[in-house]
Amino acid sequence: MSGGNEAQILKSWHRNVDAWTAAVRERRIESRALATDQAILDAVLGRAPHSVLDLGCGEGWLARSLAARGIRVLGIDAVPDLIARATAAGGGEFRVATYEQAAAGLLHFRADVALCNFSLLGCESVDTLFAAMPGLLRPQGVFIMQTVHPSVAGTDWPQQDGWREGSWAGFGAEFTDPAPWYFRTLESWEALLRRHRLRLLERREPLHPRTGQPASVIFIADVLP
Repeated sequence: MSGGNEAQILKSWHRNVDAWTAAVRERRIESRALATDQAILDAVLGRAPHSVLDLGCGEGWLARSLAARGIRVLGIDAVPDLIARATAAGGGEFRVATYEQAAAGLLHFRADVALCNFSLLGCESVDTLFAAMPGLLRPQGVFIMQTVHPSVAGTDWPQQDGWREGSWAGFGAEFTDPAPWYFRTLESWEALLRRHRLRLLERREPLHPRTGQPASVIFIADVLP
């Protein structure tokens, strides 16, 4: 079942490339426009990196924003059409690659910051990526991830780890075939970091300015010596 869910995630993104690209570039997603885009930029720029690895870069907006500030950026995504959109827009180096390929060392790229911005949707794929993080970072490098805050991720569900049905609610009618995603509590995210010898340095919880609720959660971690 879990492997099937992982495959469904990719199928959904293959089907929604155009809708996603338009929504991001036209800033249609309220939480991103008002809070989370700036929050991840602040988190990355606060580390003053020379190089960034954007894992699950999508159509490339974050890579472009960082590259415009003189940072070398490599963005990867498993969806070729998203990488095509990113490459056409420029502003970084983009490659088609899965997390498994990154974990296997096929990128030949180590960064001051490796980041995942709302791109950790699976179960085994996420575990694989976390295990490989030390090999993706330069000495003194950090891993930064932003994801849905568990406290607002569907309050009708129990607060326990597991697969959940997907939804494009609030994204627009042009989105289809929502993908399942793997829910984790804050404690589970932190335990996953510890299991792979990633030390939590900071946890941020950006607030949505209109609702006052957490718009996301950001973890910043480094590699234990």
